Amino acid sequence: MLDFAKGDGLVPVIVQDNQTLEVLMLGYMNEEAWAKTQQDGKVTFYSRSKNRLWTKGEESGNFLHVVSTHIDCDQDTLLIKATPVGPTCHTGSRSCFQTAYNQNFLFQLERIIQDRYSNPSEESYVNRLRTKGVNKIAQKVGEEAVETVIAALAETEVDFINESSDLLFHLLVLIREKGLDLQTLAKNLEGRHQ
Repeated sequence: MLDFAKGDGLVPVIVQDNQTLEVLMLGYMNEEAWAKTQQDGKVTFYSRSKNRLWTKGEESGNFLHVVSTHIDCDQDTLLIKATPVGPTCHTGSRSCFQTAYNQNFLFQLERIIQDRYSNPSEESYVNRLRTKGVNKIAQKVGEEAVETVIAALAETEVDFINESSDLLFHLLVLIREKGLDLQTLAKNLEGRHQ
């Protein structure tokens, strides 16, 4: 149960990308905004400048779809894990916090690959790979792995970075083709670590 009394009727809300775990923004909710968020499944804030409820994306279409909510130990702050539709910040950035780069870009890339599977397009390289089947995708991963090893042993650092990037990309496509995701692999690796 959120304690709205501590903050004069408002609680701070941290919104985090459910997949990349990047912090996207900070806003405030009153009880009405909290109820609307739970009811609609879209993050709704209380805008202190507009003095009204404001659903993120109501004008831009860049909604934040709620995946899960977590109340802190003092019950006066809320963490919402959400799936963003487009950029979160009004400036067009993925996050309202101007970090140098998305340190969890692999998760974002995984989401892009999933989108290419869900919404195939003839122009999409991922779609062209997908239509060739798992054998071709696996073969491509093997080719990129060999090229990565060669670059590590006999080429420049830039070549190694490029080949490693190709390998990771194609491995992500293969993981998706097999119906798995990075979270599954991360849980497996975490289990091995213990």
